[in-house]
Parts: sequence; structure tokens; C-alpha cells
Amino acid sequence: MAKKEYVPMEKQLIKLDQVRKNDKVKIYLEKANEQMNALGYTEHGFRHAGIVAGMARYIPVSLGLDPRLAELAAISGYLHDIGNVINRKDHGELSAMLAYDILKEMGMDPAEIATIMGAIGNHEEELGCPISSIGAALILADKADVHRSRVQNPNPLAFDIHDRVNHAVTHSQLRMDTEQKSINLELTTDTQSASVMEYFEIFLLRMLMSRRAADFFGCKFKLIINGVEL
Repeated sequence: MAKKEYVPMEKQLIKLDQVRKNDKVKIYLEKANEQMNALGYTEHGFRHAGIVAGMARYIPVSLGLDPRLAELAAISGYLHDIGNVINRKDHGELSAMLAYDILKEMGMDPAEIATIMGAIGNHEEELGCPISSIGAALILADKADVHRSRVQNPNPLAFDIHDRVNHAVTHSQLRMDTEQKSINLELTTDTQSASVMEYFEIFLLRMLMSRRAADFFGCKFKLIINGVEL
């Protein structure tokens, strides 16, 4: 029997909606969050992925950048934590590799896959840095998702500092101020649940990384808690 000639898959302009519907993505995100919950971490599932994807798209759109770039930023945001299904340690790199397999299977252009991999692989504050517009948008979006709905521990008496700080935040918004050329993370917090100092204790590195990401766009990063710029 003659071998069938290999015909490469036509490259597709993959969109976020297609990624959301992908069966592997659904399973990996669900199982990743199950593992995070078992380890005592805040929510890293569909809610977080959706919020980060939306904010990652919002930043380049607000800056008037290419719409396709905004779409890739959104896809990066949705896939950035799927590596938690394997292990929390090095989950940025693991997420990038899983994203590669999924997006290649879906027929995405290799150049776009590479850009997404780089953004995802650099989103964690320990080793990452804003290497591209997509990467900078992902960093800002990921670090901005602080909210009480992320707390998975049902027992307030057993909250650790991450639970307390997230539970204290009743409203969070990442807002682009184009006139002032600033990217503002605006939080409303219950200071009886957690102090502002506790916020800085666990999020200082994240805020410094957010500042570098804002610098990438030629903007300032501002943290505003209960109406006060810090």
C-alpha cells in the first residue's frame, strides 16, 4: 500500500473562544485547580484564567496596539497556569510547553506559538520578565487578580496570609489611564481582615514586576488602595 503523502495543516488564526472550547484546555484547567486547592493555594482555574485573559486583552486594546496582538495576549492569559496540572514548581515553563502542544495541534502559526510560549514562560516574578508586549500584558493582568473570590479555603480560622489578603479585597480593577500614561491597579480592601502591610509582605515582588511591565509600554504603574496611591 502506497504511503499517504503528508499534507501540513493549514495555519489558522486561532482565537480565544476556540481555546476556551478545547477539551484538553478544559481538563487541564480543571485538574490544575484541583491540585492547587489540595495544596492550599488560591483559585487558579476557569475564573482566574478568564479574568486574566480579559485583562491581558484590555491593555493592548487600550494602547491602540494591533488587534491580533491583543488576541494573542488573551490566549496567553487563558493558558498561563495550565502547568499547575503537573506541578506548582516551574509551572510557568510547564504551562508554556503544554500550550505549545495544544496550539500546534489546533494549527496555530509557529511564530505566534513561540510568542505565546515566551510570554507564559516569563510570567512568574521569581525568574520572569516582560520580554514582549504580550508578555507585559500577561504579567500586569495576572498580578492584578486579587480578590476574595479566589479564596478556596472554606474555614476563615485556617486562612494563611494569602487567603487573608485576597479575602480582604472586595473590589479590584486594572485601569488604563491614557491621559496620564499610567496603568492603575485599584483595590478596595477591608483593612480589618488584612492590613496594607500584609499585602506588601506577599505581593511586593509582584508589584515590582508589574512596574517593569508597565515600563515596557512607556507607562507608570500605580497601586491605589482605598483611594490612596501608594
